[in-house]
Formats: sequence, structure tokens, C-alpha cells
Amino acid sequence: MSETDSFIEEVTEAVRQDKLFAAFKKWGWVGGVVILAIVGGTGWNAWQKEKAQTEARAFGDKLMTAVAAEDPGAALAKIDAEGGSRLAVRDLMQGDAALEAGKPEEALKFYDAVGAQADVPRSLSELAQLKAVIAAGDKMDPAKRDAVLAALATPGAPYRLLAMEQQAAVKLAAGDRDGAIEIAKQILADAGLTPGLQQRATELIVALGGEVPTEPGQTAPAPQE
Repeated sequence: MSETDSFIEEVTEAVRQDKLFAAFKKWGWVGGVVILAIVGGTGWNAWQKEKAQTEARAFGDKLMTAVAAEDPGAALAKIDAEGGSRLAVRDLMQGDAALEAGKPEEALKFYDAVGAQADVPRSLSELAQLKAVIAAGDKMDPAKRDAVLAALATPGAPYRLLAMEQQAAVKLAAGDRDGAIEIAKQILADAGLTPGLQQRATELIVALGGEVPTEPGQTAPAPQE
């Protein structure tokens, strides 16, 4: 490289550095603002999460206190719960309190209200529907009951096996012994089987004179009505 080329390169580099320095002086504050925004946003999110957790704990404490009260239903009714999951949880617990107090019709009102809510998780709305079926018993319209249980027993539903257990109970009440046994066997073959359900399904099969499966099966399809 000639001395001329070297000189030109040094001048070019110096000009580049001068431009960079000038740009930094002009726009450097933008980077500072970005950094402050990131730090501030992180702090805000952390505060919001902590606030939400604190409020959730406080709400849970209120529910537990109400349940332990002399009149749980009245105590629960006094708890403020805005729409969404909190309202659904409170209403579910009010339904349980009413059922415990021997007021199934009042319990159904709470369960139906939760089941009809559009702004709650599927797990809560379907739990309310299942509780409504159990609370209503044979007073629920059979066609409606069967439709609700069929929907709750579809693969992937959060309370599939519990809904199938109710389907078995319906079959048994209708005198369909074989149908009840078949559903109980499907429950035993499901991958999501819990110890409690396993015991109840096994006891049902034995009580009806059926043969309990000895080999593990694959996940069974939902029983057809």
C-alpha cells in the first residue's frame, strides 16, 4: 500500500469516527430512553405480578374464612368478586354450601350461572355443569342430562372420567347393568385414571357381577348414548 493510500484510509477512518461521535452526541439520549423504558417496564410487570398474587391470596383467605363460618352461604355472599374466575369460584362454593345445607335447587342456580359464564376457563364452567348434573339427580331432564354428560366425557375434557362415572350411574339407575359395567371398564382403561376412580370403578364392576380387567388397556373412547 502506497503512502497516499494509507493517508487516505486514515483520513477516511477519522471522518467516520467523527461522524459516529456526532451521531452519538445527537441521538445518544434515545438509547438512554430505551434502557429506562426496559428497566421501568420490567419493574412495572414485576409489581403487577406481585400485586395480583397478593390479591389472589387475600381472596383465597376470604373464601376459606367464609367456608368455616357458621353460615357459609351467607358469608360467601358478602365477598366481593368481580366477573371472571373469581366470581365463578365464589359461586361454585356458594353452590356447594347450598347443597351441603340441603338446598339442591338453590345450588343449581349457582352452578347454572357459572356454567353459562363466557369469561371463565373451561375447567370452571365444565366443573359447574358436572356439579349441576350431580345436584339435580333424577330431577334433571334426561335428554339434557345425557347431552351434558356426553359433552363432558369427550376425550381431552378436564372431567372426562368423572362424567363417565356419572354415565355409568345413569345406566345403572335405568337397569342397564351391562352398560354400567362397560363404562366402568372404559374408565379403568383410561390413561388418566386416578386411584380413587380406579377403586370406585372396580367396586362397581364387582358389585354388578362383572369381571374386572387384569391387563392395562389403551385410552377408551367416550361411551355413546
